[in-house]
Amino acid sequence: MIELAARKISSDVDPGRAPSRNRLFDLSVGLVEDVRDAGTMRNGAGSYSPRFQLALPYRGFFVWHVGGDDVVGDANQALFITGGEEYRMSHPVKGGYAELIFTPADCIVSELSDATRGGLRAHALFRRRSRCLDPRLLSFRALFLAWASGLNVDSLEAEELVLRMLRSALAEEAPFNPPARSTRRLLAETKAYLESQLAEPIRLADVGNAVGASPAYLTFVFRQFEGVPLHRYLTQLRLARALAELPHTDDLTALALSVGFSSHSHFSASFHRSFGATPTEFRRMSRGRLPPSII
Repeated sequence: MIELAARKISSDVDPGRAPSRNRLFDLSVGLVEDVRDAGTMRNGAGSYSPRFQLALPYRGFFVWHVGGDDVVGDANQALFITGGEEYRMSHPVKGGYAELIFTPADCIVSELSDATRGGLRAHALFRRRSRCLDPRLLSFRALFLAWASGLNVDSLEAEELVLRMLRSALAEEAPFNPPARSTRRLLAETKAYLESQLAEPIRLADVGNAVGASPAYLTFVFRQFEGVPLHRYLTQLRLARALAELPHTDDLTALALSVGFSSHSHFSASFHRSFGATPTEFRRMSRGRLPPSII
């Protein structure tokens, strides 16, 4: 069973290195950063979030311990960070992580708060802390990162794009009934196992054995609380990893195999079904540094 990290931080934790923060845009509507952490500390030191933020992890795996909750960060999730909360990060899966973080300006926070009864703290997604992304946001995130690294980026266009990204991430969902603590832990351990075995063939029995649950119960609970079947969540994780690597990859067959697809054709079919473009077409768009389509 994958250990998600103890509550208390031992005194002999390796201090490691602080995450690197690449400031992509400092806009009138907020700050956009590309944050990367090598994950050298299994249990990170405590920290504090002074501002509301939207975090979109795009590589790796971590657990965000905040307010009594253990929230998984992987490439399928959007995380909603409430200002004024203490937190801690842990890294049960080796390899570190990378995430796109948007810190909205006070004027944007105020506008969002006015639109939510009880303020932004009362927004369902900030209380829930995370949601599963759909393929449109996965694609947008990847193209936005590629576009933001270009030389001739228009700040007005960047402001419009990040606000659309925030609005899409905050889109209303069906009412959410939080699972019991034991179920939350089961879901987190399942996601950690999927991430750790991403490049390997994965059988349902293997997942069940790793997390200590029967296949029937696991698939039922996972779909009930994640909103997608387990196999689709895994496919989307593999596609998200491929999206992050595509701009820098020439050998698509090698990429397909490295993220767990059985062949180039299997990868291409899954990619086109999710994003409406082939991997070659998407790579061309990302290398062209074109702004992502408005979602």
